[in-house]
Amino acid sequence: MAISNRYDFVLLFDVRDGNPNGDPDAGNLPRIDAETGLGLVTDVCLKRKVRNYVGITKDEQPPYEIYVKEKSVLNKTHERAYIAIGAEDALQGDDKKRKGGDKVEEARQWMCGNFFDIRTFGAVMSTGVNCGQVRGPVQLTFGRSVDPIVASEHSITRMAVTTEKEAESQSGDNRTMGRKFTVPYGLYVTHGFISAHLAEQTGFSDEDLDLLWESLLNMFEHDRSAARGLMNTRALYIFKHESKLGNSPAHSLFDRVQITRKSQGPARDFSDYEVSIHDQEWPEGVVLIRKHY
Repeated sequence: MAISNRYDFVLLFDVRDGNPNGDPDAGNLPRIDAETGLGLVTDVCLKRKVRNYVGITKDEQPPYEIYVKEKSVLNKTHERAYIAIGAEDALQGDDKKRKGGDKVEEARQWMCGNFFDIRTFGAVMSTGVNCGQVRGPVQLTFGRSVDPIVASEHSITRMAVTTEKEAESQSGDNRTMGRKFTVPYGLYVTHGFISAHLAEQTGFSDEDLDLLWESLLNMFEHDRSAARGLMNTRALYIFKHESKLGNSPAHSLFDRVQITRKSQGPARDFSDYEVSIHDQEWPEGVVLIRKHY
């Protein structure tokens, strides 16, 4: 059964000596707001980590398969849907003619029922044989750092060489193999929204919601790499509304999560910040659920 309440949430995560989300258009530098110097992490990056966590913990089995994943051939997945609903005839002909006819909605429902990321984040499934479009009930904003970040550049050297000529060379130039960029420390904040109305359309259930919270809390634990340094979820503040439409504007709830600096000089740890909740004149019909380590 689909969820019957609206939710808004605030996610706090940090990075130390790592690149939380490199920009391929800028030589893989950490993403940054050019006007303010605040660091950015895209919603796509965070959704990728949620997908990876669910794929690991649920073994990619229905109803927790992952639609958008590495080397996934999406058109083949669409064909699976039509085979599963007994509409193989729609697979005949070239791609321009394979529109699915009156079976599109049935295929769409099959995709929602089997793939966690489709019924959570939505998807456009109109390539190849048409499985329709899904507007996901869960949406995220970019993560934005509390303070401006500084991108440190590091040269990387190697001990091994690839040819005998390089081995005989006395020059150290051939030892340099590239550069990496890191953020010494950054605390990031992202905001999320969950629509009960859209959840009804995709079948996003209470079990899916619990798995989403679990993923947001643990996604960095299974995404370690030298490039990303030390990344952790620090806190998750969930605002649960009594109604489907909501009992308070999201921005007024987000403003209640206040983050202030406790230390002087550059921040280098989560303990340099203090997080508090402004709970005066609390809106009726909204409950705060706190999840953090």
